[in-house]
Amino acid sequence: MDAMNPRSDKGDTEERAADESRDADVLVVGAGPTGLLLAGDLAEAGLSVTLLERRPDTTSNLTRALAVHARTLEQLDARGLADELVAGGHRITRLRLFGRADLDPSQLPSRFPFVLITPQFEVERLLDRRARKAGVVFRYDSEVTGLEQDADGVTVHLRGAGGTSSVRAAYVVGTDGVRSTIREAIGLPFPGKSVIRSVVLADVRLAQEPESPFTVGATEDAFGLIGSFGDGWFRVIGWNRHRQADDDTPADLAEVQEVARLALGKDYGIHDARWISRFHSDERQAPEYRVGRVFLAGDAAHVHSPAGGQGMNTGLQDAANLGWKLAAVIQGHVPAALLDSYQAERHPVGKMVLRSSGAIIRLALVHHAPGRAARAVAAQLVNRLRPLSRRAVRNLSGIGIAYPAGPGAHRLAGHRAPDIQLADGSRLYELLRQGRFVLITPAGEPAVAQGPANSGDAPSHPAPAHPDASHPTPSRADALRPADGRLIHAVWCGDRRTALLVRPDGYVAWATDATAPAERAAALRTALLHWTGSTPDGTSPADATSARSSAASAAAADTSTTPSTTPTATSTATSTGASAVIPAPAHDADRPADR
Repeated sequence: MDAMNPRSDKGDTEERAADESRDADVLVVGAGPTGLLLAGDLAEAGLSVTLLERRPDTTSNLTRALAVHARTLEQLDARGLADELVAGGHRITRLRLFGRADLDPSQLPSRFPFVLITPQFEVERLLDRRARKAGVVFRYDSEVTGLEQDADGVTVHLRGAGGTSSVRAAYVVGTDGVRSTIREAIGLPFPGKSVIRSVVLADVRLAQEPESPFTVGATEDAFGLIGSFGDGWFRVIGWNRHRQADDDTPADLAEVQEVARLALGKDYGIHDARWISRFHSDERQAPEYRVGRVFLAGDAAHVHSPAGGQGMNTGLQDAANLGWKLAAVIQGHVPAALLDSYQAERHPVGKMVLRSSGAIIRLALVHHAPGRAARAVAAQLVNRLRPLSRRAVRNLSGIGIAYPAGPGAHRLAGHRAPDIQLADGSRLYELLRQGRFVLITPAGEPAVAQGPANSGDAPSHPAPAHPDASHPTPSRADALRPADGRLIHAVWCGDRRTALLVRPDGYVAWATDATAPAERAAALRTALLHWTGSTPDGTSPADATSARSSAASAAAADTSTTPSTTPTATSTATSTGASAVIPAPAHDADRPADR
């Protein structure tokens, strides 16, 4: 086995007992938004997590992000954080990207039909609090100097105020930014180029408040934006074609005022800067997001222009995608091959974001007359063609990103699940706060028996573990017995007949519209086994292959059935439902209705 690329399909007991010298199940390197969300997810799933950060605890993180898009707010809602964040920010329902191109987030099919303007440090504050409450161990002033990995884990070498040390874990995730030491340690290149240089960034006060809490403007020679923090301070970001300097060249208040006047027509009385910096923006992406037991996420994996405000949002989506998969593998619920889907799902999304943000910034900075004419035409198309503008705002917000589910999959598999209203008055994303799969079925479907959550709390929507007069015992042929704590069973509000299995990250894993009870039950058994590692009718995990074959045979009784594949293949598919496993970005054309 290649020591730089070990793979293991060990179960729970083997995985956690393989190396008694481990200090944690997972080491997360980098305490920005991506690392904080991932560490919190893993710790809430019951794993031991250490978060390593190079800067001292007394040094605040340099934050550039200002926009939180709808899909990110949905992910934060699934963690009980969105409402608090929204309460302290500004909602923007119209975005101007370049020239006169306007996008309308208010039409998004989401509980959050807007862009939230709030500083990155507010997002970090909430995620930091959650991670600490979940038991994440924080180690500041810990600089990674190297690592080695083998078939059982990863050893990371550190340097800090107290000298050198080493820590060991089953897996390591580098969320340590564009200059990632983790990416360098595993030998991954970071190909790409600088797209724009000498961008100034400042937090200032204004004598005159702009008409909107988020003001954007661009001319032939400059672009700029002003965003309100809501506390009297404003973020200014600007670029001046005629003032190009290296990153280490100091910027001053006069330069910030000048770029605002050039891009926005006036400087709004900019004064009292609390800090000013200069940076350049690259377009780069690692070719792989995983080498063996080491993963990359956020800016360590991809970096792009600030246009569209997608950087922090894309990193948080990386973390949401990876966390539940790592937890499921480490706890022995599913084979380690599930981790390969992180690369397959998130790398194409990163590439799409690089292309879209690059197109926005290039259109904004176009200098020659033919280019400006093309920009004007593009703006008119976006404004006049509703399908085009709808697709643009959905992709920019993250709402429209989906993961293809493979041949034969149900049309909903791989798509984002909206915040479905459930029969008892609760919402889907409230249930997702427990970090588990959610099975949504019509009223009257056979119960899904399950035990309490790993925390010991009773699940919100369990079928009864013990029968009583009002809940007769399901027959052995109908009862499903997922392992404790992996599944919540909920019921549609209304008469919808689709059975829907939603992943912990809020994407549809599997769905079926089958009406024949035996066919429907067989498809559900296969899906639960594939995704949760649970086995129907008490079958042990060791008999998973046999159980899966039996379920496939039952489903094959219908002549239209397509043969299913194993959990390590690209999909588990029948004519009535399929599991989404290997993805690439796609437009959210077919999705379950918000009900």
